[in-house]
Amino acid sequence: MSAIVISRIVGFIVFGLIGAFSGISIHNFLTSFWATYPFTNGATIAFSVVIFALIGFAIMPLLTIKPFLALKRTFSKSSPQELISGVVGLIIGLLVGGLFAYALSLLPRPFGQIAPVLGVFLSGYLGSLLFTTRHEDFANLFRNITSRSKGKTQQAVLETQRRILVDTSAIIDGRIADIAKTGFLSGGLVVPRFVLNELQYVSDSADSLRRQRGRRGLDVLSELQGNELIPVTISDIDVEGVREVDDRLVVLARQMNSPILTNDYNLNRVAELQGVKVLNVNDLANAVKVVILPGESFKIDIIQEGKEYEQGVGYLDDGTMVVIENGQRYLGKQISVTVTKILQTSAGRMIFAKPD
Repeated sequence: MSAIVISRIVGFIVFGLIGAFSGISIHNFLTSFWATYPFTNGATIAFSVVIFALIGFAIMPLLTIKPFLALKRTFSKSSPQELISGVVGLIIGLLVGGLFAYALSLLPRPFGQIAPVLGVFLSGYLGSLLFTTRHEDFANLFRNITSRSKGKTQQAVLETQRRILVDTSAIIDGRIADIAKTGFLSGGLVVPRFVLNELQYVSDSADSLRRQRGRRGLDVLSELQGNELIPVTISDIDVEGVREVDDRLVVLARQMNSPILTNDYNLNRVAELQGVKVLNVNDLANAVKVVILPGESFKIDIIQEGKEYEQGVGYLDDGTMVVIENGQRYLGKQISVTVTKILQTSAGRMIFAKPD
């Protein structure tokens, strides 16, 4: 027998008893203003029992089982930190409500009897809601206080609490794992659940290339979790009312005051326009490349034609594209070229040269 059926039976019995005990009062109330009331005391009690029992049969699951299942679903989706924060907020809210209960009890009747109870319940609910939705901020505040009490400087506290939001493109790119091994990243990496879901969606794609890229990203993420230098957290924190993954990342970064690690050029631009700091993997790669200045010469293999007339294209060892003017005639050969111009953006670096 299911819990809903049991609750309906219990509601039928309990509300039926309430109807039986209330039948006499209902009969007296009806006869007080209805002089020709046609039913006897026993008939009124019987009608009261039937009506109350049917009401109890109908609404008891809504009063017991349904709220319990809703709470169960909510608790199953919440992290331990959110649950603990909710309990702490509930206790604080009840204490605050209790402090104001005496003042509310001095109100004239019937408000003096109702307001204290409603005030306590409302304070408990608001306290639990506040601590649950802002548990990250309260946790950071608590860590700040405890860190200062141990004599740490504010700068050290901020460094230890730094969190970096990771975009899907940076995970699929794979270089983030090598960067993490070097120890250049300070703080912890936070991968929101919606980024992980997008990564899983790419790995399940019908397109073989996208599927391979997605599975590579999952392997990179698994490798990052095994790195003891950089803690990696899969967070359930999300942004309501925003559907696109890039927009959710930007809004979340502004709320958490955290930078975004990515190599997506469009996300880079959108985030910068909204005042969000971006750690671009391509910018880092460009920064550590060997510096080549206009006027310098080097040898390169021309492996393909360029987009413009008589252009040739080659690549340096680090993957930088070199466009050679009038280089098409040297296709498949190694020649010496001189750098004429360097174009460097967040999307990468391109070198323009001409044959010596």
